[in-house]
Amino acid sequence: MNPQLGKLLVILGLALAGLGALLWLGPKLGIFSWLGKLPGDFSWRGKNFSFYFPLGTSILISLLLTLIFWLFRR
Repeated sequence: MNPQLGKLLVILGLALAGLGALLWLGPKLGIFSWLGKLPGDFSWRGKNFSFYFPLGTSILISLLLTLIFWLFRR
């Protein structure tokens, strides 16, 4: 077994647990209350139908993940 792989899995697991804790406690602490309400997030409500498409939020998350993966690649 490669010890580097084990180290990477532990780091990724801790990062995932931290992100889960932020998402779990976020609404109680007011963190990420703006997420999903950005300009470009479309919502339409009809009489018996509602549609929501978070385009602005998707673009922001894509940019952040691109930056993170770019930094790891260096």
